[in-house]
Amino acid sequence: MDILRILIADDHPLFRKGMRTLLTATTDTEVVGEATTGQEAIELAGNLQPDVVLMDLQMPGINGIEATRQIVNASPHIRILVVTLFEDDASVFTALRAGARGYILKDAKEEEMIRAIRAVGSGEAIFSPAIATRLMDFFAVQRPGVSKEIFPTLTEREREILQLIARGSTNSDIARQLGLSVKTVNNYVSNIFSKLQVTDRAQAIIRARDAGLE
Repeated sequence: MDILRILIADDHPLFRKGMRTLLTATTDTEVVGEATTGQEAIELAGNLQPDVVLMDLQMPGINGIEATRQIVNASPHIRILVVTLFEDDASVFTALRAGARGYILKDAKEEEMIRAIRAVGSGEAIFSPAIATRLMDFFAVQRPGVSKEIFPTLTEREREILQLIARGSTNSDIARQLGLSVKTVNNYVSNIFSKLQVTDRAQAIIRARDAGLE
């Protein structure tokens, strides 16, 4: 039987302890490491080369989304299963665009958690029932075309950058796609946040998606 090598990335010691206990009692899984920050998750993933990383989204320093992106970019064979409390559209879609192969909520039953880990470890994509329903509902809704009237305070370039943000692109990604410097993109993003009266990327994504910008 192939043993799945697991890295747990979560800043809550009780959750890590619970997951380690569950995985240790499971015959086909082995915990090879634990990370408490996004940066530590990136470094341990690179050093340990686990089969699966259980990734929380909110961690000190680099968050789980960026950690996922960097791990997948460096080691595409490592599969990321997001295990989180957040089930909003912005979190789900941003995680998937970053390269996560599954998304499950922390309140999942033990058998559901093990099933998800095994599925992601074997190359499948898997989601908690609530997340799967949210995804189906999202794609079932016909999105309206984007009008310039939706965000009248934004320039054409700012609207273009907001659209890329809504698709999960980082500032570096946007700079490469549009042929701009990262500093210029940073300035555009700051202006966008100011005009939309949001404080971070997640809020901007929610505003954009609610308006049909994608």
